[in-house]
Amino acid sequence: MSSKKHPFRPNLKQRVSLNLLKKYMDLESKVHDLRYLFWECTLRCNLSCMHCGSDCRTDYNMKDMPAEDFLKVAEQISKKYNPNNIMMVITGGEPLMRNDLEEVGLNLYHLGFPWGMVTNGFALTKARFSNLLKSGLRSITISLDGEEAEHNWLRGNPKSFQKAIEAIETIVAAKEDLSFDVVTCINARNFDKLESIKNLLIQKDVLHWRIFSISPIGRAKENPDLHISDAQFLELMKFIETCRKEGKIMASFGCEGFLGSFEGKVRDGYFMCRAGINIGSVLNDGSISACPNNDKSMSQGNIYTDNFIDVWENRYGIMRDRSWTKTGICSDCEVFDWCQGNGLHLRDLENKTVMQCHYKMLENGLD
Repeated sequence: MSSKKHPFRPNLKQRVSLNLLKKYMDLESKVHDLRYLFWECTLRCNLSCMHCGSDCRTDYNMKDMPAEDFLKVAEQISKKYNPNNIMMVITGGEPLMRNDLEEVGLNLYHLGFPWGMVTNGFALTKARFSNLLKSGLRSITISLDGEEAEHNWLRGNPKSFQKAIEAIETIVAAKEDLSFDVVTCINARNFDKLESIKNLLIQKDVLHWRIFSISPIGRAKENPDLHISDAQFLELMKFIETCRKEGKIMASFGCEGFLGSFEGKVRDGYFMCRAGINIGSVLNDGSISACPNNDKSMSQGNIYTDNFIDVWENRYGIMRDRSWTKTGICSDCEVFDWCQGNGLHLRDLENKTVMQCHYKMLENGLD
């Protein structure tokens, strides 16, 4: 990085907090308490999203992992760790493509795990939601990517927007003690609708709104319509900061990358990529990994050949010591100690570089 001062360099107060956070994360890396476990329960999906980071298809003949195979892993974990402290998150694909989620959820509940799911909402009927609640559902995330035209364009289905709205209305109307948020993927087509999306969610009594930019992975890797400019990214940070100050809806930026002086202003905490440190995953083929969006080559084992506990406790070195990411534009970066090479899902392992640097995007956004 050049000697010129970065316009969004963290201020003194932020730097003090970031240095304390660095010490905390170094300790967390050594202790690596498992806090979240994602289960990629299927690769099937009822939509065909342009930005999908997974290999999801509408092929109904694709084989899902048998529920009993994942539950064996959950039982192993419950005997080694306190299940009350580990959030099980069911993802996909589209989890609601499976007919046995209630059974799986009830088993997790009886083992002592809180559990939740991420869904596009297309198949979340009132009856299905009621049954999921009875099975111990504690957390749910619904995707809504704009107003009707923009959402349906991104999701590839003309009914998707209405189904997502109905799912949101169903959840809000239930008035359950449930952790619930809406996720929006910002792209070139819906960027100008941020204010409208915000007002729509407020109208629907949504309290928590997570916003992501679309990462250059999966289907989105080479689609310019899906990526906002650096100037728009900077405006997005300002928009989120303003939303939080208004207090009408708690907007926050996703856990994608380090944001310089916007740290502590656009999400509840500071940037930390916890993949492999507190976050693990079991993928549909049995692979043991961390964040499901990480490059598949980062898998650390497989539940069909390895013991999950052994893998979690003794592998994941590539994620717990990230000194290897100090290459390319990261090699002389002034904020590397706090950023640690950005989110691992943005690392290009073959070329040993980062595919997207949010800190650089902020700087370029002023040009």
